[in-house]
Amino acid sequence: MEKVLRIQNVPVTKLAEEYGTPLYVYDENAIRQKLKDYKSLFTSELFDTEVLYASKAFCIKEMVKLVNEYGLSLDVVSGGEIYTALAAGFDPDRMYFNGNNKSVPEMDYAISSKVKTFFVDNIMEARYLVERMKNEDHQLHIILRVNPGVDAHTHKFIVTANVDSKFGIAIGLKDEIAQLIRLFDESENIVFDGFQAHIGSQIFDKNAFVAEIKTMTKFMYELQTEYGIQAKTLDLGGGFAAVYTEEDTPIPLPVVCDTIISTCQAMKEKYNLPLERVMIEPGRSIVAEAGSTLYTVGFQKTTLHKKYVFVDGGMSDNIRPALYEAKYSCDIANRMDEDKTEKVCVAGKLCESGDILVQQAMLPKCEPGDLLITYTTGAYGFTMSSHYNRIGRPAVVFVKDGQSRLVVKRDTYEDLIKQDL
Repeated sequence: MEKVLRIQNVPVTKLAEEYGTPLYVYDENAIRQKLKDYKSLFTSELFDTEVLYASKAFCIKEMVKLVNEYGLSLDVVSGGEIYTALAAGFDPDRMYFNGNNKSVPEMDYAISSKVKTFFVDNIMEARYLVERMKNEDHQLHIILRVNPGVDAHTHKFIVTANVDSKFGIAIGLKDEIAQLIRLFDESENIVFDGFQAHIGSQIFDKNAFVAEIKTMTKFMYELQTEYGIQAKTLDLGGGFAAVYTEEDTPIPLPVVCDTIISTCQAMKEKYNLPLERVMIEPGRSIVAEAGSTLYTVGFQKTTLHKKYVFVDGGMSDNIRPALYEAKYSCDIANRMDEDKTEKVCVAGKLCESGDILVQQAMLPKCEPGDLLITYTTGAYGFTMSSHYNRIGRPAVVFVKDGQSRLVVKRDTYEDLIKQDL
């Protein structure tokens, strides 16, 4: 084993020297391969398919450009994500505006920017859009988000389909849903396309998707037979898992795509549904494993029961361990050839007891100045980063074929106060 870890044949020591730490490092080839795989594997002969990249996982202009290059669509959840996508040259016809509480200025901005489709979450939003679109000269497509009540056994904070979730309208409220769709149908500038559902995140059991599809198609059949409502689009959301530690065993991508497609095909035929399009929204599974975070080791401390290794970042660049109890694996990236002899707790420099990156890690004996790398930080690291303690956000680099390039600059102290008055 080489002493120094390489990413796309670039030594991490060179990356740290050139760009500093903490540093988000993305294997661009890995991202490209995932985009290519989703596009090629998620296909059917019975209906159209569409893959939406869930941009909340990692939204910068260069990422949006890659999504565009491979022909995927884009799931956006804020005015800022729409603005980023437009700045990257993304076609608003392939943007889908998601979210449970889109603000009026955000909705107006999306409509004026000609974002083609909204995922509508609730009745109040629906009524606003019906009224708002009366004065427009173009049509807005609507996909109604519903809650199928399928439990995908994920962490309680990232489950999105329990009966009291803040997302979507429960499918048991069929009368209310039918009235809402009639409201859309009566509007000259609104086109109702179908339904969207999510069942959670980090889903490791393909049967969770099977249960979601069976529940949703039965619901669509009941609306068709009881209310005469035909839905031609079904969006099954995301939740495709990534490997964070050795405990994680995601469903192989060919398997999960085949499972979703074959189940949808079977349910379409069983219920004689006019299903013309099936959509999914991967985010994490495209970028998570492609990303790592590089830190410089600082001081160390031994307490009665722990040995702490401190690094020059923390919950400001990766809040997920504090927020979700998320687990990560790590290495001393410039000592990859040495035996891991010490059990340590990797902690950040933020003024919070919960600022822990890895609760228990086996590492070689390390010294200040060593480089520590945490893996699978490509999703929700950068996008959930903050300026807590007035710490600047790290730079982001893409690495490909032995070359690195800066895609997001590191914050300077001046950046931290530029909005202050």
